[in-house]
Amino acid sequence: MGIIQKQSISGTIYSYIGVILGFVTIGLLFPRIFSTEEVGLLRLLVSYSVLFAQFASLGVNTATVKLFPYFRNKEKKHYGFLGIALIVVFVGLIIAVSGYLLLRPYFIEHGQEKSELFISYFYYVIPLIIFTLLFNVFDTYYRVLYNAVKGIVYKEVIQRLLILAVIIAYFFNLFDFQLTVILYVIAFVTPTFLLFISLLRSGQFFIKPDFTLFDSKLKKQFLDVSFYGLIATFSGVLVLNIDVIMVDRMLGLSAAGIYTVCFFFGTLILVPLRTMGKIGSVVIADAWKVNDLGIIQKIYKKSILSLSVIGFLLFIGIWANVDNIFLIIGNDYLPGKYVILFIGIANLFDVSLGINAQIILNSKYYRYLSYFLFIFAFLLIVTNLLLIPVLGIVGAALASLISKLIYNFIKFFFLYKKFGFQPYDCKYILLIVILLIAYAVSLLIPIFSNYIIDIIIRSAIIFIVFLIPVYAFKISEDINNKINETISLLLNRTKSD
Repeated sequence: MGIIQKQSISGTIYSYIGVILGFVTIGLLFPRIFSTEEVGLLRLLVSYSVLFAQFASLGVNTATVKLFPYFRNKEKKHYGFLGIALIVVFVGLIIAVSGYLLLRPYFIEHGQEKSELFISYFYYVIPLIIFTLLFNVFDTYYRVLYNAVKGIVYKEVIQRLLILAVIIAYFFNLFDFQLTVILYVIAFVTPTFLLFISLLRSGQFFIKPDFTLFDSKLKKQFLDVSFYGLIATFSGVLVLNIDVIMVDRMLGLSAAGIYTVCFFFGTLILVPLRTMGKIGSVVIADAWKVNDLGIIQKIYKKSILSLSVIGFLLFIGIWANVDNIFLIIGNDYLPGKYVILFIGIANLFDVSLGINAQIILNSKYYRYLSYFLFIFAFLLIVTNLLLIPVLGIVGAALASLISKLIYNFIKFFFLYKKFGFQPYDCKYILLIVILLIAYAVSLLIPIFSNYIIDIIIRSAIIFIVFLIPVYAFKISEDINNKINETISLLLNRTKSD
């Protein structure tokens, strides 16, 4: 738990620095500098690259997290596991890029009317696929070496700073939109180079494959885990990107742009979960290796309480300030108001179940997560097809909410049925009560004429009303410890001054 807590805290700090930078770029600058169609294009380039890169991985990242404990041996250079992973993804890359190029006629045929701009930048996705794939391989390798923070810094902070610099330069007419897109792509591939250099400097870049550990049993397990990992991770990435792709296909790039900006605010809730999931999965994999159900149950329960405290607070803060958000991003994005609400509630289901996906994925029942994610993807596609024509972009958000509710219930029921894991107690009920009280108080706060002042006062009151009872009732041990550490640090500094 020490590794998880230490890296989760530092990882979350860097992630939220990235969130602030993302807010400046997506929340403030995108709506003011780019048209809704151009915003849609930038999001779509990334969505397609992430989707094809995940397929190209052929599930090797899942196999790395689950099976690396058997290869961990620095004297033996980890048996060249990184080299084995690179061989696998090279094969996957050829398949994925070939598949993407074969789809070009489809994009041309269906995109001339609503997404013509994307066709002009069709080939820009290919370098994004390559470098997104390599980043995921290097980042996963770093994670199993108990250093999840490095990838977070490069991806969430450095990359976003580069994107911010590109957008500001475009705003001052230093170059045209086409060069902006090129530099935008370069900003996205830069973290891969930085992670590669970091691996070289750390002395962990061992790429000469050593197959001595690969007996018939381990080889079968590697292939099995990779296959089901491919289904799981591809389905997982699909559900994160299919909505904007379907919005683009059914409503056009402009609607995809509006959805992208509003979707961003709803996903802020997920930042701590993503950070903890990256770090916790490695520790959970080690715990499953020795079948330590006690530590897994402890991580499960603690993750739910800590993540729910942060997630609930963020959700209230965002929705209580939703009118202020549209004063910032502009009335062009008003059709996406309830996108923020439904995506926010959908993501609350995720944080309310902690890192249960990582627990299933690293257990002997890892295949089931693939089935569950496949069901999730199927539900999402069907509900999008049904709701987007009726409700537009709000229908896409509602589709995510319905699908996530069912998906999360399946995961919870599975862990309860198989292992008896039931992480909820009266503290969670109390947390929900605190949430409702804090939101009720936010409704009583008068609206101030200046929206900046309104955001500051409203957010401060919500923070105090929510956090004081959370601390007083000791809802989360980890949250209380962090608050105590912060208070102690401030007091010591005051005394020293």
